[in-house]
Amino acid sequence: MAQNPTADELKRDAADAANEAKRDVADGARRVADEVRDTARDLSNNSGAQRLADKGAALADDAVETGKYYAERARETGQEYADKARHEAERLYEAGQQKAHEVAQYAEERYDEVSDMVRRNPAQALGIAAGIGFLVGLLISRR
Repeated sequence: MAQNPTADELKRDAADAANEAKRDVADGARRVADEVRDTARDLSNNSGAQRLADKGAALADDAVETGKYYAERARETGQEYADKARHEAERLYEAGQQKAHEVAQYAEERYDEVSDMVRRNPAQALGIAAGIGFLVGLLISRR
């Protein structure tokens, strides 16, 4: 998987994990059904209530362990995706900070250039400003 996964990759991974869990649950259900069938056969052979109770307790323990396993796995997967999202957000924030710094530096350089040009040619700068003001005034008055 890529070092910085996209949202589609994260969704695909989550779907794969869900499908795997679904298969595991189906396998577990099939196994439980087989055990219940075996238990029913044992009962029909007059094997006794104690064996049934033991099998029931074993099935219940199995179900509890399976539930704990999937809960822990879901917790771990959620934490993993949260960490990936946090890392990506930090990377994007740092990239944004860098771009903002570059833009601020560029604007400062251009301001210094314009300021120097106005100091060297004040009459020309005043004429350009007056011309722009006149054009803006014409555009505004026509509306």
